[in-house]
Amino acid sequence: MSPSSPLLFALTILLCSFHSFVCANRLVQQTCENCSKNDPNISYKFCVASFQSDRRSQHAKNLQELGLISIKIIRRNVTDTSAHINELLKKNKSLDPFVKECLDDCLEVYSDTISTFREAIRDYKAKRYADCNVKLSSIIDASTTCEDGFNQKNDLISPLTKRNKDTFQLSAIASFDC
Repeated sequence: MSPSSPLLFALTILLCSFHSFVCANRLVQQTCENCSKNDPNISYKFCVASFQSDRRSQHAKNLQELGLISIKIIRRNVTDTSAHINELLKKNKSLDPFVKECLDDCLEVYSDTISTFREAIRDYKAKRYADCNVKLSSIIDASTTCEDGFNQKNDLISPLTKRNKDTFQLSAIASFDC
């Protein structure tokens, strides 16, 4: 074995890894471009950043793999949002009764969606994309329902607006992938 063989082998591995990363990155960009063109509620930058937040998307070989990753990103978002709502309720014992009621309602609708993910993932893997979309739509509804509760009082600002908007966009992206 010549001294350059290990170097050549290492270089080949590096180039293959780089090529795989570039292809996955292109897939993310193309998917996000399509999503943002077809749905005004989806921001291209948000879409790309969301996929970049999950290292599995760097290795996605096709749209089906990316779609499954997007559902798992939403699941993480919804789980984090539920934990955040719990934290708000625990830390702020003297909350306005209306705000507390809104947070309780949001916690309920978000908690209800967590069980939906198992079904959505099962449907997605079985290529029952219409069924998967129905489940993802219920997650969009949860974020909208949560935000609408706070909007019942004109002077009230929801402490969950960004999280609800993120959940809405993530669900719309995944629905596009289904």
